Amino acid sequence: MKPGDPWITPAEANGFVTTPDYAATRAWIDRLVAASPLLTIETFGKSPEGRDLYAVRAHKGTAAKPVVLVQAGIHSGEIEGKAAGLMLLRDIALRGKDRLLDKVDLVFVPIYNVDGHERSGPYNRPNQRGPRDMGWRTTAQNLNLNRDYLKADAPETRAMIGLIRRVDPILYLDLHVTDGIDHRYDVTYAFSGWKGYYARSAAIGRFLDTRLRPAMDAALERNGHVPGYYVSTIDNRAPEKGMTQDVDTPRFSTGYGDIAHIPTVLVETHSLKPYRQRVLGTYVFVEESLRLAGERAAELRGAIDADRAARPTTATMTWKPTTEPIYRVDFLGLAHDTYRSPASGRDELRWLSKPVTFSMPVFGSVPDRQVALPRAWWVPATLPHVIDLLKLHGVTVEPIAAPRTLDLDMARATEPKLMAASEGHVPLEATIVHERRRETMPAGSVRVPADQPLGLLAAFLLEPESEDGALAWNMAPAMLQRTEYIEGYAIAPLADRMLARDPALKAQFDAKLAADPAFAADPTARLQWFYARTPYYDARYLLYPIGREVN
Repeated sequence: MKPGDPWITPAEANGFVTTPDYAATRAWIDRLVAASPLLTIETFGKSPEGRDLYAVRAHKGTAAKPVVLVQAGIHSGEIEGKAAGLMLLRDIALRGKDRLLDKVDLVFVPIYNVDGHERSGPYNRPNQRGPRDMGWRTTAQNLNLNRDYLKADAPETRAMIGLIRRVDPILYLDLHVTDGIDHRYDVTYAFSGWKGYYARSAAIGRFLDTRLRPAMDAALERNGHVPGYYVSTIDNRAPEKGMTQDVDTPRFSTGYGDIAHIPTVLVETHSLKPYRQRVLGTYVFVEESLRLAGERAAELRGAIDADRAARPTTATMTWKPTTEPIYRVDFLGLAHDTYRSPASGRDELRWLSKPVTFSMPVFGSVPDRQVALPRAWWVPATLPHVIDLLKLHGVTVEPIAAPRTLDLDMARATEPKLMAASEGHVPLEATIVHERRRETMPAGSVRVPADQPLGLLAAFLLEPESEDGALAWNMAPAMLQRTEYIEGYAIAPLADRMLARDPALKAQFDAKLAADPAFAADPTARLQWFYARTPYYDARYLLYPIGREVN
């Protein structure tokens, strides 16, 4: 674009040195929308600091079309997507690329984390080469929006989920910039199902791997870019040890899309490449996505429908790393050496400009905790925030108007441990023990059937073993609180009688004393051990209140 052109974007106008602020971005977009009948703009939410979350829709003709949803700035320092999107909108509206809209609509969110975007400065991303001023990673509430998809704490997340449900995209792009090691790839990306691995939405994963990946790699290479899988090394100080292909949990866009049956692609341009190069690579990625989605819309919709019709009977809640590579790649790296750092007192890695290609092992994951899914889950009325979260995600729930008594599989969190604060929560780690219980669910409780398109999403939110579920995020903290107690003068004689009349109990107690010296030396702990084995003990202590209907 030549200087002085009335439709030059702000990034182009300054030679890709800076990125415009929220107000300047909106002003440029409003002017473009006013100039083209192909474009409309809508507000879909508000940030905590009161800024509009807005999206631009590019649409041609009168017929309804499938939607490609593209968001930029979920981490608002990683803002290439905004610049690329403005350029592409301009070229669609005014420069002859409206053919991209023949079979699909584009819905583009130029700045998702709008409050973080305005916390702009030159020191926000020290591992990134440009632009000169860039936004902050987290929101005004210090929440990372790409850790929030399933738990949906942030108003921005709730607004985005509402937009996703409303437009029902056949393809969803989440535009980022990497951190990590140096290498020769400038546009990396990832999705569930890469090389056939780990897709919970199997048909979608096959489409992305066999249709999108070859077409995208070819388009990027034609335009002078070097595409590759998102690089996440085992050890950034020793990249030759290998990289990982992870199973994304539903806190991330790709993990969420996988369990919600939304074709979702993470785009990560390389932070150490020039800003202009990263913007142009993102432009190619979005343009090719529109072309491919338009040409293969029916095939893509068929994959979505197939996955939404599937009814898995089991799910892997957690994974552990493989000890051997799942495959190897000819990695386009850069040479490096080390130097002794007086500051760190150790040898530090230093990147050199010499290209090197080596065989990089790629490590994957194997199932750790797997669960058999129940017929349904029961969420009590005492957890209204969990019920609201299910409704937000579009999960079908069946409320009850009167109390109902049921035989349910319940989970108890033994050995609970509160973890360090993370993403607005104090997560809970525990050993889960299941038990059968006769439970009465009060009026206002909901039954959540597994036999529904979003049954897998419900499982990851409600199953007690889920590392991104209600228990792990400590959404039912009252279960950790024990309110009734017994005085020593009451429990001591009762415990003595229990020992005298129950040889099996005495054997258990003696074994505990022998195995645990700290317990043996703690009179209070010894009496509490007996208290827990009396009918006076709080049977709901550490009981996860969400039940599982298994028959």
